[in-house]
Amino acid sequence: MARQTDEFALAWNSLSGSADDTGWRTIAIAPAGVCMLSAGRRFPGNEEALLAGFTTATIGTTEKLPDGQGFSVERVSPNGDGKTWVALTRKATGSIELFSTMVCDVAGALDAETGADEPRLLRVFLGRVRAWQEFMRKGAQPLSAEDEIGLIGELTILSAVIDEGVLAPLAVEGWVGPLAGLRDFEIGTGSMEVKSTVSAAGFPARVGSLDQLDDSARQPLFVAGVRLRQAANGASLPESVEAMRDVVRGDAEAERLLSERLVAAGYFDAHIGQYSRHFVVAGIRVVEVSQGFPRLTHGLVPSGITRASYEIDLDRVTGDIGVAAALKKLGAL
Repeated sequence: MARQTDEFALAWNSLSGSADDTGWRTIAIAPAGVCMLSAGRRFPGNEEALLAGFTTATIGTTEKLPDGQGFSVERVSPNGDGKTWVALTRKATGSIELFSTMVCDVAGALDAETGADEPRLLRVFLGRVRAWQEFMRKGAQPLSAEDEIGLIGELTILSAVIDEGVLAPLAVEGWVGPLAGLRDFEIGTGSMEVKSTVSAAGFPARVGSLDQLDDSARQPLFVAGVRLRQAANGASLPESVEAMRDVVRGDAEAERLLSERLVAAGYFDAHIGQYSRHFVVAGIRVVEVSQGFPRLTHGLVPSGITRASYEIDLDRVTGDIGVAAALKKLGAL
């Protein structure tokens, strides 16, 4: 559960200073297990920050830290105590309201890791911030109607993958679409791209690039088509999310990964009132992308064409091997 914004607002207000100040001002707040937490301001910019401190956990010198729209993450030494401190700091252009929400969510994610050691808490901190980086990159707004349908389709396939026997942490870790992955799932040796539709006639599936259905790097490659039908007795997106949370409940790593993926996908609990439509799954087809599959790739278009997006009709593609058979060909089962 996210922390209350008052905890940080009061601390930041007490730390405000003048433009002549330099360096950090910090105040300790309730820790998250063994992770020390401080609210802070960096001067001369007077920017608000959340600082996480670790006694033994370290960050590799080559690790790339998150850097999103409205915030930055950096290694800092606010008081020269020799500990590893990481600062999540609002940029001058960032919304204080959205940044406060982000800070409360990140602190809450750390609080949820009861008994975790420092290396895990550091991973949780950075993973959650990276999820917010993707969320803000997408505009930090409620999902569009098209993206709402797309997320329900991906959750449908994620649930099916786990139902077929793939361990929940591995399945959720393989759900890379929310992290700007080229395809929605990277499982075993290959990939699976999910396409969803509510169309009753045909199955229009948009392909965003020449790379998305190119299997030259990872094989095999599958397209999973999820047909949804709007129905009063169906499930809304928030209900689908809760159902998925129930599937992984009790597995701390799967819960953490799912929570991060949902934020990165643009799903935020504060927006649940925006998703009033209800859907039932009318059918799932899994087709292998092989010879004869309608696609455009760099090797299948005339020289000189470097970018393209296009639409195919999955209903005109023959074959359906199902989720279980696809997972076996991927080496996941």
